[in-house]
Amino acid sequence: MSQWRATRGGGRLMRLRGLVRKEFLQIVRDPSSIAIAFLMPVVLLLLFGYGVSLDAEHVAIAIVVDQPSAITASFTGELMRSRYFEPSFMPTMADAERAMRARRVSAIVRLRSDFARERMTGSAPIQVVLNGVDANTARLVGGYLEGVWITWLQEQAYEAGEPFDISVAMEERVWFNSEIKSRDFLVPGLIAIIMTLIGALLTAMVMAREWERGTMEALLATPAAIPEILLGKLIPYFVLGTGGMALSVAMALWLFGVPLRGSFTALFAGSTLFLLTALGIGLTISILAKNQFVAGQTAIITTFLPAFILSGFLFDISSMPPIIRGITYFIPARYFVAILQTVFLAGDVPSILLPNGLALLLMATFFLGVSRLRSRKRLE
Repeated sequence: MSQWRATRGGGRLMRLRGLVRKEFLQIVRDPSSIAIAFLMPVVLLLLFGYGVSLDAEHVAIAIVVDQPSAITASFTGELMRSRYFEPSFMPTMADAERAMRARRVSAIVRLRSDFARERMTGSAPIQVVLNGVDANTARLVGGYLEGVWITWLQEQAYEAGEPFDISVAMEERVWFNSEIKSRDFLVPGLIAIIMTLIGALLTAMVMAREWERGTMEALLATPAAIPEILLGKLIPYFVLGTGGMALSVAMALWLFGVPLRGSFTALFAGSTLFLLTALGIGLTISILAKNQFVAGQTAIITTFLPAFILSGFLFDISSMPPIIRGITYFIPARYFVAILQTVFLAGDVPSILLPNGLALLLMATFFLGVSRLRSRKRLE
């Protein structure tokens, strides 16, 4: 009996090895899988890493000086030295307003004719007009202008040997992203989006492709059991997905300079759980669809779009309406984004990593279980 069981176990291992080898050969013959795993991360990281930024730098602003003087030149010089602004001088307020309506500038800074005189008395207000079409940029520009204004007042008080009193003095300390670079925040989240696409798309068309090409009948006629068939599909694409993840992390570290303050162990564990979840979702879609086009479109709609919008990658989840916040708990990318941003920027924080890792483990178990239950060795 023990010899029969050993022979049976050896047969299962041989069948699994054969199925995995078959799938790897299929991947080599169909370069689209390799492109999804390795080319797509490079393209998306380059596009988003360099093309998308939440920072407001080199913002075009108009400066209107009603009566030039040494004082006004000192303040406008402070604006010109700032890396946040690209100032252009305009003769009148009407010209500046026309430039703002034409969206050539995002803000107007006006120094009135009494600016120098009022500055000598201790108060010199400036007029700032912001383009509020893009509310986020308007808030950033307003904050930058206020910072330049306070810095200039401090320098003026220091040169005059006078005290500079502010009713409330704020001492800032920025944790985890001290340079306040949006790229350090976006790139880890983008890795989660990329892995969602890789995991879902790689497996979404696997079983559907077998049905369309008529090879599923031959596969079902073999002695291989359903778990062996599913493992034979998952293992090669897990290897491909891991390779795509490694490439994405390498680009984040060495191309974009994103710090990795956590451990590679935590990063690998979180990536493994999420990749299994994404592969399980793709495999479930593939089993239910039985059509490559339908499976691919369903994978994009049900995984990529929710991950892009509802994972916290771009939009703060706490700012969303309560109903939408509730929906985000069903989005696997939400948990992976939290893991990635924590490991990259903050380090190994158990209170973040463990709950999110547990959520991914439950989701991976659920979707892989559904794919197993929905798979049968029959043609209908």
